[in-house]
Amino acid sequence: MSVGQGRLDAVTTSDVRGLEQLEHAVLDDTASLASALRQCLLLAGYAHHEELRAWALKELEGYQAADELPSHRKVPAALEVEITLHLPGQIVQGNTRRISVIQLPPSARERGIGESAPIRQGIRELEGLVAISDRMIRLSPPGSAEYVLQMTQWQQEHGNESTEFTALNWAIAKPSIESVLDHVRTRLTQFVAEVRATMPAGQQNPNPNQIDSAAQQALNIRGGDNSTFHITAPNAKADRGGTASANVNEPAPATPQPWWHRTSVIWTAVAAVATIAGVIVTVIVAK
Repeated sequence: MSVGQGRLDAVTTSDVRGLEQLEHAVLDDTASLASALRQCLLLAGYAHHEELRAWALKELEGYQAADELPSHRKVPAALEVEITLHLPGQIVQGNTRRISVIQLPPSARERGIGESAPIRQGIRELEGLVAISDRMIRLSPPGSAEYVLQMTQWQQEHGNESTEFTALNWAIAKPSIESVLDHVRTRLTQFVAEVRATMPAGQQNPNPNQIDSAAQQALNIRGGDNSTFHITAPNAKADRGGTASANVNEPAPATPQPWWHRTSVIWTAVAAVATIAGVIVTVIVAK
């Protein structure tokens, strides 16, 4: 008996409506992916398939901090800081510099902040970010306000009172976010194809058992790299449940040395003559 077979035998075996509408939505690249997921949500409701509904809702509404994040929602990201320079007679704002992980405060590294960004936003929000962005999409790591304050205080304690850190961001290439959307659309397309493959010639709508089989093959719990993707849903069996985790990256060692023992980050602002618009900020990392 397949996973969920007993559950499906207990409900009506009448055909499930909505597959044709979902097929049209996923094959239309100009249509909103969020709309396709809503079609999937309705189809899962007709089929009484709780785990398929839970998956569609996660992608629609986004993943919470306690949710296990599937691999397709972890993307490469550069770390950037924004700096304000308080120079004699002028304040220079909007300086952006990339930094390495070792230049973050220990609390940020211990939390797992690094050069991989967890994409927890809902699909509609991601579609909006892609629509308004030209090249880069910037997201703030959790706790970023606290981290920039720590970095500013460290600079002031070491005599560099002219430098103020105002923001810490993940800089993510637009195609990386587009790949998240493409992954979900491809999974939905595969799901429709799997349902069609189980339907004999002449059958108009699938039955719940065919929906369950296709969900296991296309969506059930498999990520883009074939890693296990857990969905917690009502009535889900033990082998289909998931353990929540709040880690976004591999954590740093439990007892790291203080950051001033491991690296010293000195930000030096050199003011140019009044006719030069830019200010050079040099990052020196001394081990």
